[in-house]
Amino acid sequence: MVGPSWARPEHDNWWREDIAMKLYDYTLAPNPKRVRIFLAEKGITVPTVQVDLRGGEQLTPKFRAINPECTVPVLEFDNGRRIAEVIAICLYFELAHPEPALMGSRAQDKAIVADWHHRVERQGFWAVGDAFRNSAPGLKGRALPGPDDYEQIPALAERGRARVARFFEMMDRELAGREYVAGDRYTIADIMALVTVNFAARIDLKVPEACVHLRRWHQAVNARPSADA
Repeated sequence: MVGPSWARPEHDNWWREDIAMKLYDYTLAPNPKRVRIFLAEKGITVPTVQVDLRGGEQLTPKFRAINPECTVPVLEFDNGRRIAEVIAICLYFELAHPEPALMGSRAQDKAIVADWHHRVERQGFWAVGDAFRNSAPGLKGRALPGPDDYEQIPALAERGRARVARFFEMMDRELAGREYVAGDRYTIADIMALVTVNFAARIDLKVPEACVHLRRWHQAVNARPSADA
């Protein structure tokens, strides 16, 4: 089966031996940050190409030819094929470089990590995204990432902030009984949660003092060298 055109090698370039793997990135964006932390934990270095999201470079014809969804990160393989979902990029590196295992080691463990990764993304990361994208002055008319323009909805920003508060409370309860988000080992679920908490802090949504277990966890994972990736 032939994949979508953006995921296939460019017709004129597929045979070239000088095309190396690269990661299209933007240092200030939270989604590429998830991949960079994952790679740092693996000890993997991939050349990056910075895409100026603030300057609108993701919306140019040149970048649309790389990813019509107009988002980063994008991983381009050395044969020219590309993938543009964070979880798919991380899965590739997990399969190619199994140790340390960041997505679980056995069947049940993998399922628990995946469950927590999605739960944190849905309840926390998406909530912060709603709060941020529906209120930031620089995102007027761009309330959703992607190729199309959408107006901001202030009520979604308000709801997002309320959801983040509930997310902090939920995470504090869960972390009262274990060291890391999905169990006794650092995983991609911790990366998802770390980026979420730090993303929230950027819009003045900080972990309350009363959430002592979440604060303990955050201090520990934020001190890991990979957090600076």
